[in-house]
Amino acid sequence: QVQLVESGGGSVQAGGSLRLSCVASEYTYSNDLTDYMGWFRQAPGKEREGVATIDSSGRTVYADSVKGRFTISQDTAKNTLYLQMNSLKPEDTALYYCATGVRFYSSYRLSSDAVTNWGQGTQVTVST
Repeated sequence: QVQLVESGGGSVQAGGSLRLSCVASEYTYSNDLTDYMGWFRQAPGKEREGVATIDSSGRTVYADSVKGRFTISQDTAKNTLYLQMNSLKPEDTALYYCATGVRFYSSYRLSSDAVTNWGQGTQVTVST
């Protein structure tokens, strides 16, 4: 059974940086055309939204709101997914989730309905 454990969340001031990590147990990319991993977030009172995804080829997709500020990466040897977050804004405050998913078209991978496994989340709080 896949287990995803996030870490690295915390409280920072606007303009600061954080790096999230997600260790994936019992997970491998079984289909290079469809399998991916990603980061999602949910702010209080809002729907969960996709932040960034990456597949076995290293192909990435980013939400417009984080392009140029966040970078998703992975270390497949360590089964670890990362999210480097720079120039953080108060609107980035949310519970951040690591996820695995299955979808052929990469442009649709930010949708929660393609997710197959979720982590428990790590809180990121950005203050002014």
